[in-house]
Amino acid sequence: MTLPTSSVATRDGVWIVVAAYNEERLIQQVVSGLREIYAHVAVVDDCSTDATAALARAAGALVLNHPVNLGQGASLQTGLTFALRKGATHIVTFDADGQHRPEEIAHLLAALENSGADFALGSRFLGRTTNLALSRKLMLKAAVVFSRATTGLRITDAHNGLRAMTRRGASRLQLRQNRMTHASEILHQIAASKLPYVEVPVTIDYTQYSKAKGQKLSNAVSILLELLTGTLHR
Repeated sequence: MTLPTSSVATRDGVWIVVAAYNEERLIQQVVSGLREIYAHVAVVDDCSTDATAALARAAGALVLNHPVNLGQGASLQTGLTFALRKGATHIVTFDADGQHRPEEIAHLLAALENSGADFALGSRFLGRTTNLALSRKLMLKAAVVFSRATTGLRITDAHNGLRAMTRRGASRLQLRQNRMTHASEILHQIAASKLPYVEVPVTIDYTQYSKAKGQKLSNAVSILLELLTGTLHR
């Protein structure tokens, strides 16, 4: 499916937020790809023990450092807060492991502009994936069923790190689930905001590296319990 590009894609107000922890293997490549298109790339280094911060900075990113490791949710919130303070009109979250394609960001921005929505959520199940194992696909599909039931959002992909949002949308997010449950928490907060959202087909390129960095199947139950606990205490 070919989607129109957006005039938003070249605006100075677009900020890309990348949460990173020990990503020295690919962070320079990821940032360089983003910087070819977008001027503002903020990498939140979550107390990495390798050269992630230095390599991201060398590739042209503005690097924000966590003094202690807090997890991806906290890193995204740090990036969102910073981008808003810098006057961002649109914010995009982008994974550090190389599984997203920078050129597809324009599709999400176009969807925001053309639909009037405040959130554009990438969906691998409307788009395509490479090297997606059946076991991972089943886990992702189960997460969709759970998220639909608990948020009421008619989504097809619950754990996709490629998202775009307007300033108004980003201002409604206050992530408190610091670990991997942040993806579900974002959906809960989108639902609570009652702001419009759209899904956009995107490509996820799975590699051995990105699969190793991603969520393991053995942790799925503990993440579900953590999310349920967080939901009950909100």
